[in-house]
Order: sequence, then structure tokens, then C-alpha cells
Amino acid sequence: MTYLQALILALIEGLTEFLPVSSTGHMVIASSIMGIATDDFVKLFTVAIQLGAILAVVAVYWKKFLNLNSWSFYVKLAIAVVPALVFGYLLNDFIDEELGNPIFIASVLLGGGILLLFLDRLFKDPTIHSEDEISPSTAFKIGLFQVLAIALPGLSRSAATILGGMQQKLTRNIAAEFSFFLAVPTMFAATGYKLLKGYHLLNSENIKLLLFGNIIAFIVAVIAIKSFINFLSKYGFRIFGWYRIIVGILILGLYFAGVELNVF
Repeated sequence: MTYLQALILALIEGLTEFLPVSSTGHMVIASSIMGIATDDFVKLFTVAIQLGAILAVVAVYWKKFLNLNSWSFYVKLAIAVVPALVFGYLLNDFIDEELGNPIFIASVLLGGGILLLFLDRLFKDPTIHSEDEISPSTAFKIGLFQVLAIALPGLSRSAATILGGMQQKLTRNIAAEFSFFLAVPTMFAATGYKLLKGYHLLNSENIKLLLFGNIIAFIVAVIAIKSFINFLSKYGFRIFGWYRIIVGILILGLYFAGVELNVF
């Protein structure tokens, strides 16, 4: 992997991780076009640079995360992350297999895109307008939706948790913010697990690439998080639905054109 390739993947990670468009689907396309899809370190890299995106959430919402007096915030995150930790461990082999299945990923992208086209119409009249109003039981139910992203690679963790939040009567902005918060323990656990499994791939050069990738992902994710909330307030989810449909069709086109799409 070159630094240019690392830059491209890190830009994609930072931009798409917190949008409901599936960072996995974009990694499928980018890694395949660059011809590095089957490299073991690339597979580790695409997961490990999530750490930069995680730190971006903490940086943007640092007052929330560093408010040690707000124990309810940490309790709700701990409750919400339990389903993902349990099912992520149990479904690990399935995930590794299906993340290399472009037809599966493309199908989930298309289905999720169609759902986003109608999301604002499906969940009207929200009753929860701030994070403080989210109860522990509501947080757990949103965490259950996060499992959908684990079982259906290509759905997008962000899309699944935002869907769960809106189903639980959160406004779309609060649902998006809680999705960001929930990403921190979830992605930290996933990144740590993958690094432990792939530590043998880490040499001095690869560590430099990871540091570089995480810095880029951090910077881009900070911008993406702030921009997403503003965009969502004005325009809703329809544009993301159409975008997902286009990406799904593109993956299918690459697959049937004979391009190697086995990323993970």
C-alpha cells in the first residue's frame, strides 16, 4: 500500500463512516479499483483507521464525553452497545465471509437506499428532542438496531442506528447524534479486536501508514459530522437514499465487469 492509496481510503472512511451510505460499500469500490483489495494489511487498515473517526466524535462532542458528572450518558451508551458486542462476536465468521460478497453488499445498499427514500415519511411526530430524554430502555432498543448493520454488511451502522432512533421517536438530528455517540464504544471494540487479530501485520512502515490514515480520517470525519447535522436539518434522508442506490448499482456493474471485489 502506498501513501496515496492510504490517503484515498482514509478520506473515504472519514467522509462516509457517519453518513448513512455504508463506508463498507465505498471501501469495496475504492480498494478494488486500486487493485489492493486482497492485501491482508489493506483489510486491517480499512478497519483500524476507524480509530481516527472515533476520536473525531469525541473531539466534536468533547463536553459531553468529558462531563464526568453525567453518569446517565455513559450508562445509556454501555447499555446500547451490549447487543453489538454480543452479536458482533457471535457473527464474526459470517461477517468476514459476507463482507467479501459484493452481491450481498450491493443488495443491502439498494434495499437500504429505498428505505431512506421514505424514512422521513415513516417516522413522523417525534417526541424525544434531546439526548437527556432518551431512557436506558430506549437506548437498548436502538442498540438492537445496530445489530442489523452487523448482520447485513453494507447497511451502514449509522443508517441502522438512525433508523432505530427515529423508530423510537427521536428527532432525526438527535437520532444522528446518538448514532455518533454509540459509534465510539462500538467502533473502538471492533477496531481493537481486529488489531489484536492482525498485529502480526504491523511493521514500522505499516504503523506509519496507520498513523497517517488515522490522522486523515480524523480531520475529514470532524468536517463530515458537523456538515451532516446541518444538512440533515434542512434536507432529510432522500438524497442519501438515491446515493446508496447509485453505489449499489456501481458495485454490481464492477462485479459483472469482472473486477475483483473481495475486500475483507
